[in-house]
Amino acid sequence: MKKDFIIPYLKTLSLDPENQESPIHFLDRWKTPKDYFYLRNHFAYPQIIPQPFYLTIQGNVKKPVKITMNDLHHLPSKTIMLPLECAGNNRAKFKPKVYGEQWEEGAVSQAKWKGVPLRELLNRAGLLDGSKEAVFVGMDFGERKDLEETFYYGRSLPIEKALHENTIVAYEYNGKPIPYKHGFPFRLIVPQWYAMASVKWLQNIFIIKHEFNGPFQTKDYVYYPYKDSDKDKRPVTTINVNSTIQQPMNNSIIEEGPQMIKGIAWCGTGTIKEVEISFDYGISWRKASLKWKESEKYAWVKWQFEWQAVKGEHTILVRAHDTEGHVQPLRPFWNRKGYGYNAVQKANIKVE
Repeated sequence: MKKDFIIPYLKTLSLDPENQESPIHFLDRWKTPKDYFYLRNHFAYPQIIPQPFYLTIQGNVKKPVKITMNDLHHLPSKTIMLPLECAGNNRAKFKPKVYGEQWEEGAVSQAKWKGVPLRELLNRAGLLDGSKEAVFVGMDFGERKDLEETFYYGRSLPIEKALHENTIVAYEYNGKPIPYKHGFPFRLIVPQWYAMASVKWLQNIFIIKHEFNGPFQTKDYVYYPYKDSDKDKRPVTTINVNSTIQQPMNNSIIEEGPQMIKGIAWCGTGTIKEVEISFDYGISWRKASLKWKESEKYAWVKWQFEWQAVKGEHTILVRAHDTEGHVQPLRPFWNRKGYGYNAVQKANIKVE
């Protein structure tokens, strides 16, 4: 069989709702094709009503507005390439184990999104004094068994983040309409925050003068540092600096001689400054070479390191640094819901 016809597949974690992991170790493109973009859902896919589609903005505004797809296409647009990472990415690696979808390294993907800056839309509605948060509600809904109630998926942003120049309401994914499973027709895209903030199937925006207390804001997507206490809890927001070893994969057997170790790195503050490799469990580190995507400040960085592999068993560690001084720690910040894992990544390799 020709190599061109050998393709990877998503890894299934659950089907109801559908949660599928990207084959991240086999993707070498800057833009993740839709068939390989990871899928994260809390509920069943929503039924999309026939066109025309529209988005409403109401609440603490001068004039509630209804925005159609045609309106969006006639407003100033912005195109941004960035990774979306599930806050639970790498959850399977926490020790002690935590409950939830047992994501490994494939709950992160990258695409080029085109849309209208959210602040352009909010200016149309006119924010009134006292506006504190913007609440975004998708079309997907279902029952939360822990609360015995039905909820739409909804999240909020501080008004400052909502007004950020690169927070957009997207209508295109990699140059085409957003795929149904990834939020068609409108999806909020929030750079540098974990993907729970980038609400899919966006239908309503509410401007409020207080803190939003929906369950996906105050119950889920919260760091709880202690197993049996809510002490010191804090919200999940900015992506932690992180990296992945794409090749060679963990527990691989490879040949002696020159081998290329490669992967990707990304962050939520600043940009990636440095990626380092260790072969002695972190005693010493060697710099990898980096490749940035030109003019894309949020895009992940590709890294590689040429290694003269010698026979035996080896453990490869990788860690990334960002320009704000953050570096991947040797041990993750344990929290009982398993968010934000970003400890140094490793691959155990046997060379024959």
